[in-house]
Amino acid sequence: MFDEIRFNTIERLPNYVFAEVNAIKMAARRAGEDIIDFSMGNPDGKTPQHIIDKLCESANKDKTSGYSTSMGIYKLRLAICNWYKRKYNVNLDPENEVVATMGSKEGFVNLARAIINPGDVAIVPTPAYPIHTQA
Repeated sequence: MFDEIRFNTIERLPNYVFAEVNAIKMAARRAGEDIIDFSMGNPDGKTPQHIIDKLCESANKDKTSGYSTSMGIYKLRLAICNWYKRKYNVNLDPENEVVATMGSKEGFVNLARAIINPGDVAIVPTPAYPIHTQA
């Protein structure tokens, strides 16, 4: 059925950058090259037990079912503001100046999309997260 239908917008989407990086990485490893993998920024150690315990405790609460708000939970954003105040003596507004993201990659990409205009030049270092080139 879909062989006859063209989805032009989808066809213009780039390949998922981490799949491409993974293919290049695996080919290099098969060729015997020593690889330093900066692609995903995944942790390489075991999660500390106190974090696992707190996650399990939180997951068992009725209120934790469902999705967070798009900007992140207000109490988390307020805690981030308080940390910046203690650490750097910087005052931030949790309503307008703090957004909780699902990780640094999402934050960097959203920041780049927010401040870089069409036609602007952006310098992206190498090595870098591959998603930076997509922003």
